[in-house]
Amino acid sequence: MRLDLSSIEDYVANHLRLFILSVFGLVIFVGIIAVSVFFIAVRGAEQTMVPDVTGKELTQALLELQVKELYPRIQLRYSQTSRDRGFIIEQDPRAGTIVKAGRRIRLVVSQGVIINRVENFIGRNVDEVRLDLMALQTASGGPPLLTIREPMMFDFSSERPGTIIAQRPEAGTDISGPLSLEFVVSRGREGQTAIVPQMIGLPFARALELISLTGINFQFNVRDRNPDERGETVVLQNPAVNTTVAFNTPVQITVVRPETITDNEVFGVFRYTIPPNPYPISVRLEAQLPSGELQRLFTVNYIGGEFAVPYKLPVGSVLILSMLNRELHRETVH
Repeated sequence: MRLDLSSIEDYVANHLRLFILSVFGLVIFVGIIAVSVFFIAVRGAEQTMVPDVTGKELTQALLELQVKELYPRIQLRYSQTSRDRGFIIEQDPRAGTIVKAGRRIRLVVSQGVIINRVENFIGRNVDEVRLDLMALQTASGGPPLLTIREPMMFDFSSERPGTIIAQRPEAGTDISGPLSLEFVVSRGREGQTAIVPQMIGLPFARALELISLTGINFQFNVRDRNPDERGETVVLQNPAVNTTVAFNTPVQITVVRPETITDNEVFGVFRYTIPPNPYPISVRLEAQLPSGELQRLFTVNYIGGEFAVPYKLPVGSVLILSMLNRELHRETVH
């Protein structure tokens, strides 16, 4: 029997073509499956609704998130009442939001109040207490827990002016929520007096230092220099040296202008009216020089009224007046 070579070649060719088509079909099938898996992954996990857990205890909130296949990211924060300690006070995303299962939900858990009892403020300076309460509010991250009721009450006492001599509520009172503190603050001794120091002949900068040390009230004036007078010095004061005056009596101080001054300098008097205070409060005058350097010119406990201070500074300096570390006014000298 004779084999037909052409028939064999046709047979092999047909089977080879079938094999190639099968391999190609398998590749396409695998590709379709891979694309399907990809789109399923992109579509993501099953979606779910965020439950409302605000106001609930942490354990209850965690259980509700677990049912929804959601995971917590917990933050701690002080709050304004001890009653919500351990409870959820904030959540993100908010309740009702549709998210993918497996999403992390931010839960803010209350640590209660940062303090839980009123401390003893008697004997402390009321301005320092005010700053401490501001720092307490910053630490809590919410509305103020303790505030000072205004206007405060003042009375004469042997304590230094500004000292707290009585408080309400009393020390040790439990804090369950925002609380208003009532203070009685010392005005100092009734009829307190001061002795006027010697300032004639002093450079005005030295006179300012002396005023800071003695705490006397003051009012500066400036006039032109006479030929026999040294520039930038005190030439007159009223009342005279060693005079006993009521503590808040202003001492009139006259300073003469400089002998010479450059084109890049300016000599003048800074004036600003400070509202009257029940007792002297710390006031600070600074100068920000054109170089950016901050220079302290004068610090004094001041009762209020016209605050007038001489200065000699480079042109373009900025004068900054502050009271209790709070800026009141600024101006540029020309």
